Amino acid sequence: MEPQLQLKRIAAAITFVVAASTTVYAQGSGKVAGKVTNVKTGETIAGVTVKVLGTSRVGSSDVTGNYNIPAVPAGKYTLEFSYLGFATKQITDVEIKDKDVTNLDVVLDNSEGTVLDQVVITGTFKKESIGALYAQQKNSISISDGISAEIIKKTPDKNTGEVLKRVSGASVQDNKFLVIRGLSDRYNSSLLNNSPLPSTEPDRKAFSFDIIPSSLVDNIVISKTASPDLPGDLTGGAINIKTKDFPDKKTVEFSVGLGGNTQTTFKDFYGSKRTVGNYFGLKNPDNNLPSSFPKNKESYTSLPANDKAEYTKDFKNTWGYKNLGKSLPYQNLQFIYGNSFLLENGGKFGVIGSLTYRNSESISNEIRNDFNGTSQGYNNYYSKYRDNYYRFSSSVGALANLSYIKDKFKISLKNIFNQSLEQNFISREGEIVNENYRKTTMLEVFEKRMFNSVLDGEYLLAPSKQSKLTWNLSYSGIWDNEPDLRRLSYIKSVDETDPNVPFQAAIPNGSPSPEQAGKFYSNLKENIYSGGVNWSHGLNLMGLEQSVKIGALKQYKKRNVDARVLGYVNKTADFNESRELLGLPQDQLFDNSNIAGNKLFIEDITNQTNSYEGTGDLNAGYAMISGNISEKLKATIGARVENYIEKLNTGSISVDVDNNVNNNYTDILPSLNLTYELTPKTNLRFSFSNTVARAQFRELAAFSFFDFITNSMKIGNPDLKRTKISNIDVRYEFYPSLGKLISVSGFYKDLKNPIETNVRSGSTAASRTVTFINAPKAYIAGAEIEIRHDLGIFNDESEFLKKIVFSANASLIKSEVNFEGSTLLAENKRPLYGQSPYLLNLGLQYSGGNGWESSVFFNRAGRRIDVVGFGNYINSIFVDEYHTIYEAPRSLLDFQLSKKLISNKAELKLNVGNILDSKSIFYQDVDKNGKYNVSGDQLINSVKYGRNFSLSFGYKF
Repeated sequence: MEPQLQLKRIAAAITFVVAASTTVYAQGSGKVAGKVTNVKTGETIAGVTVKVLGTSRVGSSDVTGNYNIPAVPAGKYTLEFSYLGFATKQITDVEIKDKDVTNLDVVLDNSEGTVLDQVVITGTFKKESIGALYAQQKNSISISDGISAEIIKKTPDKNTGEVLKRVSGASVQDNKFLVIRGLSDRYNSSLLNNSPLPSTEPDRKAFSFDIIPSSLVDNIVISKTASPDLPGDLTGGAINIKTKDFPDKKTVEFSVGLGGNTQTTFKDFYGSKRTVGNYFGLKNPDNNLPSSFPKNKESYTSLPANDKAEYTKDFKNTWGYKNLGKSLPYQNLQFIYGNSFLLENGGKFGVIGSLTYRNSESISNEIRNDFNGTSQGYNNYYSKYRDNYYRFSSSVGALANLSYIKDKFKISLKNIFNQSLEQNFISREGEIVNENYRKTTMLEVFEKRMFNSVLDGEYLLAPSKQSKLTWNLSYSGIWDNEPDLRRLSYIKSVDETDPNVPFQAAIPNGSPSPEQAGKFYSNLKENIYSGGVNWSHGLNLMGLEQSVKIGALKQYKKRNVDARVLGYVNKTADFNESRELLGLPQDQLFDNSNIAGNKLFIEDITNQTNSYEGTGDLNAGYAMISGNISEKLKATIGARVENYIEKLNTGSISVDVDNNVNNNYTDILPSLNLTYELTPKTNLRFSFSNTVARAQFRELAAFSFFDFITNSMKIGNPDLKRTKISNIDVRYEFYPSLGKLISVSGFYKDLKNPIETNVRSGSTAASRTVTFINAPKAYIAGAEIEIRHDLGIFNDESEFLKKIVFSANASLIKSEVNFEGSTLLAENKRPLYGQSPYLLNLGLQYSGGNGWESSVFFNRAGRRIDVVGFGNYINSIFVDEYHTIYEAPRSLLDFQLSKKLISNKAELKLNVGNILDSKSIFYQDVDKNGKYNVSGDQLINSVKYGRNFSLSFGYKF
């Protein structure tokens, strides 16, 4: 053959191949991606070869068990998954769509007694997706519930706080704080990407989950029982939120929302003046403590009155409030970007980011009463007030995740930032019975900033043994600034019957009173540094698969709190001049013309306990083994050791009182989890564990603060000990099909030294001090039923009923705190503080094939203690001196409706909240019948919130 002719034929052949290839790809191409897991353990498998049969496209699962094969021509294919020691699996009817991602999670089997590398198992796309989810649900080590990204996609929820409402066994307070099994945040742990989250609240162990966009969540798992690799302070549950690393495709999303409230929107809104920065989570500079003001009390109190007056003039006059106009609908905006990039070295780089903005106004109307002790009789009022509460809040948030993966190695940097502001104005009118009428205002500002950054990595040491090393380093910073809290009362004697006689500002001429006329400034900074390393290794003992895991954690946190307490005094000598001065409205009262050494000026009444420094040093290690004891029985056994050193210094030490804290606790926390597979769809579980609950810094600090809302003084207790808890759980669970669950659980918790709130002896309605104590012991026992199933169970042939999913979580709980043997003026036995005797969460969700989605949720919790009363035992019978205050049950009904638009790229969502317009009621159960009786009980507080409405529009480019 002539060379020239040969070259022509080769060229022709190449042209034909290129043309053919062009014809195939001209039809478009897509991507297939997913995760490969072990059907027996639920663990991911790295190094699995994935082939798209009939094409040259091939890939493998990475160190995380995920695979991703791009540029697959559109059409239907069979995918083959193969790995040494596992049966090869072929999945048919996998449809690849043009410019779209097909998600396919797969489970592989390495059952005993089969020559697995010579066996090929065939399954369909639909059935395999169901099987993969089963592997995650049924093979979890602990008793847990969760929700995956696929289910989150089908909900209209925009943030994680909303998503959590859909997880069985969990309820959410204020759309952001998590409650598990009725246990408050003290007994729950929060993790983000396996790293402990900081508390976003200064006085409680709680994280505000509404700052995490739901579309960036890969999965959420709530573990209700402990295992050695989870934090030791898990008693109610541990929630672990994992955000996405590598978007399957380029994602650009934008959403905007407006909302209103029936008793707020377009109503007159009162408060102090705002700046542009207020709308972006930043305080008004006028609220700052003047830089010229002496840095400590000692250098101020020794000054003469005239000098104090000069310093007082440096304070901006922020006492005024006004009608800010009609309350506007609240707004929220969100932007999300995500993409993955294939690099020349074969690695992959992923980026996900979001920006979130929100602001809102709310008005609530409250009745607030208090009563004298029982010795003065039933309905003997101490005070009667009516409060109008105006709240303005704004926040700006950002999330940024950067990830890189290549072969056996993966590293990620994940960051969350949130800046928020809350400005409150309370106008209170009423009387202290038989004493005086009062008009009181409080203006307060809260500026909060939170930053959390996690650097984590994974490295596959030995693919054949699935031996893996994971590690993480994290930093969290919390800044909580409360500048310029202002309280001022105007009073008039109840004997004064002339309405023309003006109210007088209650500014004393002797010792200042911050409750009557004062300012409060505080600044909290908390830094948390942590690092952890974990090693897992696969074993095969007696033909059964096992996994060994060991790890260590180091966490160090430091909190600094500085506060200044200031009160005004009136040194005006002339009675008539003083009366005229104190009759001025509060926006004029503190003008510089009225500030002088012989008129009004500030006294510094800060004490040493108003500032403290606390540190918490946690060192932990664990070892565990997990796997099958037999073909049906799986066990996880191990122990966690935690050493926690907590120190707190207030600087206030005397011969009689030492308010400093120096505790060193070492706890060995064993745990055992057993799972017996009754059938391929049912499990029987048993769990035993020891856990702890630690006091928060604020509860330890002898820091006294007057709570204007409840008219009580709150102070910490440096003698608090940590609580030790023993937990027993049993659960039967049935997984009928994809995403469905029916389970029945029982649990028992024995608590030693539980931390409870307590009213100090000697308190009265006029002067009540609330603190924290350790009760000798307590227990919690409960039963729980959880259901998530479509209504097709009633008619299997009805496609409509199959689109409606019913979810329910009902708990009956009995708790009891035992004070026998204590010297406190407390009843020997009562329920745990904040614990409800029952919880009920019901939901209906409809997912139509035409883009319509809707849901209805109902929530109700039984009454719980809000403020613990006190009394005495007389002839072995407890007699209340001040009745315990209970929060009555409140029924909440919420509705959501959404519709996909514009080729499913857009979504319109309507939310209606608190449809029943239920109000919160706090009362003293005088007739002791266990429920609120209008005629037989004493109403302490009643709050009406109104109904909420919101409409949002989102678009995916």
